Amino acid sequence: MPAVHDAELYTVGVDEVVVTFGTDDCSTVTPVVGDREVTTTGRYHAARVAGLEPGATYQVSVDGAPASDLLPTEVTTFTPPSGRLLSTFATVNDVHFGESLCGRLGSGEQMGPLFRSEPGAEPYPVVMNRGAIGELASLDAGAILVKGDLTSAGTEAEYEQFLDAYASLGPTLHHVRGNHDAMLTTQIASAHAPFTVELPGVVLAVLDTVRPGTDRGRISITQLEWLDALAAESSDPVMVFGHHHTWDPTSDHRSATYFGINPDDTDALFEVIARREAISGYFAGHTHRNRVRRFDAARNLPMVEVACVKDYPGAWAEYRVYEGGYVQIGRRIGAPDAMAWTEKTRHMFQDVYRDYALGRLDERCFVHAF
Repeated sequence: MPAVHDAELYTVGVDEVVVTFGTDDCSTVTPVVGDREVTTTGRYHAARVAGLEPGATYQVSVDGAPASDLLPTEVTTFTPPSGRLLSTFATVNDVHFGESLCGRLGSGEQMGPLFRSEPGAEPYPVVMNRGAIGELASLDAGAILVKGDLTSAGTEAEYEQFLDAYASLGPTLHHVRGNHDAMLTTQIASAHAPFTVELPGVVLAVLDTVRPGTDRGRISITQLEWLDALAAESSDPVMVFGHHHTWDPTSDHRSATYFGINPDDTDALFEVIARREAISGYFAGHTHRNRVRRFDAARNLPMVEVACVKDYPGAWAEYRVYEGGYVQIGRRIGAPDAMAWTEKTRHMFQDVYRDYALGRLDERCFVHAF
């Protein structure tokens, strides 16, 4: 029996589950979900078990891997929201073209370990984004949104690398800047935001949350007024996207240097959400983690953060919109060269990065009813 390590039930959907894991050498492993088996071979494994029944509970096992909090013995697929499936779209964030050193904090003090691509090897952002693009291209999505940190240092050359790589996705591609993209110039991916992407059954409202020259976030009054008017007039649900995550309004300390959307602008955003029932969630990147928070001030809607493309876990998110709600399906890039990189980088920050970045299963995958 092969030695299996880091087995994680990463994805649960309406009719599928995905288990990811590694083996010490090239091995053949057969994960089992209910009476379905999927055999994978290699050192890095992403076993997708499809064709499951919605809302059904299945036993889960992986030969050589003990059950754990990350690999439970059973899983229940989602019951989809009511009504027809109307549209599918996807998001990625924090793709960081041009980055060459992984695990560095913004401050001078570093926790380690730090990781680089091997000498002569392809830069890891190229490897990770190629894996993401390949999976996105196979999705048949109505839209693909890249929500910020397209670059590492914010140079025009890095931005061109991003555009060249993602051009293959064609007119489905939409993008907005993140803080890394506005460190040297205010010109990268800033002229077209805020903007909407209209799909059957849903409107995607994309905000520019960048405060140029810093890692901190904000939302201008003009954008909030735009969102307010959009949500007031929309006959479809509105899902809101930006690079920065929101402040926690229940905190007893209002930070003037918060690295997400500042407290005042978060309050103003939540005021719009509170009075506009068309809005059905806010979705960010920036933090390089999978997390969902809900606040009374924002009608307990999902305030979502999705982990990054560039390192562990190598994430993107799929959304399926039904007449009665949507499903978020967290995805991990499964290309072997991408998984090889993410298996290294899970050990960043003195080996605490996995627990920070992975998040709970119900923060990666969930159902929200309109």
